[in-house]
Amino acid sequence: MHYSTQFILRLGVAFSFLYPPLNALGNPDSWVGYFPPFLLNSGIPSEVLLHGFGVVEVAVALWLLSGWRVYWPAALAALMLAGIVVFNLSQFEVLFRDLSIAAAALALAVDAWYKKVAVR
Repeated sequence: MHYSTQFILRLGVAFSFLYPPLNALGNPDSWVGYFPPFLLNSGIPSEVLLHGFGVVEVAVALWLLSGWRVYWPAALAALMLAGIVVFNLSQFEVLFRDLSIAAAALALAVDAWYKKVAVR
């Protein structure tokens, strides 16, 4: 994949991981409902879940933007997005877009994997 194409994909996936935690700072009620019930009922305060997950999202986004070892953050992003959809199937009308973003992240991961294998 051409570098500029890869950068556009990394930027798009990173944006989808930066927006929620930043928006959750002022509007947490809009985001906490995406956690599965087993996490919400685990005894961990919802604010800790929300902002803890937000820290992970920001880390994944920044790692993607850095371009360093893209396979790992891209694969993690794809898994996280797929997990959000799987645990919230009742909200598929909104979350169907996450599958498209997960596909972009998966494309980045596959591209990085093939580049790593081709170098050997």
